[in-house]
Amino acid sequence: MRAWLNGDLLADPTQGAVAVTDHGFTVGDGVFEAVKTLAGTPFALTRHLERLERSAAGLGLPAPDLHDVRRGVEAVTGDDPIGRLRITYSAGPHPMGSGRGGGPPTLVVAWSAIDVAPSETTVVTVPWTRNEHGATAGLKTTSYADNVIALAHAVERGGSEAVFANTAGNLCEGTGTNVFYVVDGELRTPTLASGCLAGVTRALVIDWCGAREVDEPLTEVLATASEAFLASTTRDVQAIARWDDRDLPSPGPVTAQCAETWRAREAESMDP
Repeated sequence: MRAWLNGDLLADPTQGAVAVTDHGFTVGDGVFEAVKTLAGTPFALTRHLERLERSAAGLGLPAPDLHDVRRGVEAVTGDDPIGRLRITYSAGPHPMGSGRGGGPPTLVVAWSAIDVAPSETTVVTVPWTRNEHGATAGLKTTSYADNVIALAHAVERGGSEAVFANTAGNLCEGTGTNVFYVVDGELRTPTLASGCLAGVTRALVIDWCGAREVDEPLTEVLATASEAFLASTTRDVQAIARWDDRDLPSPGPVTAQCAETWRAREAESMDP
């Protein structure tokens, strides 16, 4: 792993460097992006930085200096076949408690090599819901406790991802993924009004593969979908082979076509 903090490359990123009063650490007052790198080049970095700005604005944080972010990216990115950048931008040091007031924001850019994701996976529906009306709905914040709990629940049941409904009972998203599914040959995915994250991979799949955005009850999706897949920065298009107690084609024909389209379009441009 390599890490860059507020302009400086860290000699040992595993050692303490962020202030213990940092609001990102104490109350999760921060935003982040995870960016895939291929042979040392970030994929869709511009789109990720645009979302970083939107998430920061949603929390009321000062706009991040994207020139600094790009300097951090250049400082840490290795040339392994595949890797992951983690860009974290927090409110910085503040008094203990929820109130802000104090130091400047904290910017951390870290990178590490990763393995290629498997082509298929198992997902588990969790009993908790996403609040599509919440103050942080649709923002990529560092407040990830709900996701940690949900993912642990899924892993205990043999899954690699947890899937949430929202408070209306409609399909929403995974802990770090967007969900696509097929009904009567039509590719569908929840709308942003469901409370799901505006995933970078989600947007590209919609553009490249022609998915319809629609909100439907999760129970109905489970009963009627003929195939499904997850989409995320590090999973790309990953077929769902088993969803709770139901086996699905892995990949189904639409999923296979989407995966092939993804590979072809990704090869055309690293910053689509």
